[in-house]
Amino acid sequence: MMWAASCLASCCAACACEACRSAVGSISRRSARIAYCGLFGLSLIVSWILREVAAPLLESLPWINHFHKTPDREWFQTDAVLRVSLGNFLFFTILAILMMGIKNQTDPRDRLHHGGWMAKIFCWSVMVFLMFFLPNGIVSFYESTSKFGSGLFLLIQVVLLLDFVHGWNENWVSKDEQFWYMALLVVSLVCYIATFTFSGLLFHWFTPSGRDCGLNTFFIVLTLILVFVFAVIALHPKVNGSLLPASVISLYCTYLCYSALASEPRDYECNGLHKQSKAVSTGSLTVGLLTTVLSVVYSAVRAGSSKTLLSPPSSPRASSGKPLLPFDKVEEQDSKKEESRPVTYSYSFFHLIFSLASMYSAMLLTGWSTSIGESGKLVDVGWPSVWVRVVTGWATAALFVWSLVAPILFPDREF
Repeated sequence: MMWAASCLASCCAACACEACRSAVGSISRRSARIAYCGLFGLSLIVSWILREVAAPLLESLPWINHFHKTPDREWFQTDAVLRVSLGNFLFFTILAILMMGIKNQTDPRDRLHHGGWMAKIFCWSVMVFLMFFLPNGIVSFYESTSKFGSGLFLLIQVVLLLDFVHGWNENWVSKDEQFWYMALLVVSLVCYIATFTFSGLLFHWFTPSGRDCGLNTFFIVLTLILVFVFAVIALHPKVNGSLLPASVISLYCTYLCYSALASEPRDYECNGLHKQSKAVSTGSLTVGLLTTVLSVVYSAVRAGSSKTLLSPPSSPRASSGKPLLPFDKVEEQDSKKEESRPVTYSYSFFHLIFSLASMYSAMLLTGWSTSIGESGKLVDVGWPSVWVRVVTGWATAALFVWSLVAPILFPDREF
């Protein structure tokens, strides 16, 4: 059986390498960052596949299943996801350490970041394979650590969103034309209409009549209160703000509230949206996974492209409006010309983002490591997922309010 396990893992690694050979070779010539996103997306797909099929195999491995009483199948599903995630986390963490301190493209490590893709894919495959030989104690420690790492990743998401909406508002206001002022007003109104419409649907879906749904009511009402608070602060004369950032953040917080309530267990009486759907079809599960993969990859790309978070002061793009994830042939320029240029973003922090995203994706695929209810069958379902979404919404509100009032409280400091 051990021989069969080794063969299966080796075949998975070989297939992963072969599948990425042509894709990575062509994508990396356009942008190394796109190739890293592809590798990260591959790790999520491998995690999902192993979650569905690897439980019987892990149950037969004596260094994993050394319990007096064999755990439920969901335990082995969670264990498979965590081991793949741990390998992914170590891979990107090692790269983050190796890339520390790179300031100029003359550094030999710059070539390591942009090239050697077959070697990196091989190392990633071997690292993931070796994770299945680690004792359960190490995986359990990583599981606990992932909850904190996932929280940090969500915090980075919030910072990126705030940076985006404030930049969006400043860009349109700086044009100082009536058309763009009208555009600001129209977009703000659309966001507010969507927010209040969405809130009405939340009351309809998650506070069914005849049920004691005080917790859901509290979440929805508090979100609406925050929406009004955002508008009042943004329109205060001392703040001199705009409704555009307030409206976008209001819509985002409402979405987080919906996401939290939708993550409630399917058998919870106040989850009226899914009370009739006890079974989960393959199609809906696939859509849920694809949504999760796209959201996590987009967050990593957005963080990796943020000039606020990643660009060093010496970067020629640090203060420009050009994106750091171009689809042109910037990275295909002659190597002699590139050697004299400073790096355009922090390679180390870029890989650190993927390390944290690896933790976050593991928590999503395991229902934040809970084996209660249907968490082993669904993506991102369970009470831990609910509270993570709720707390993220509150953190978004707090950071947005701070971004508005901080310049008033501390006028001599830059924010």
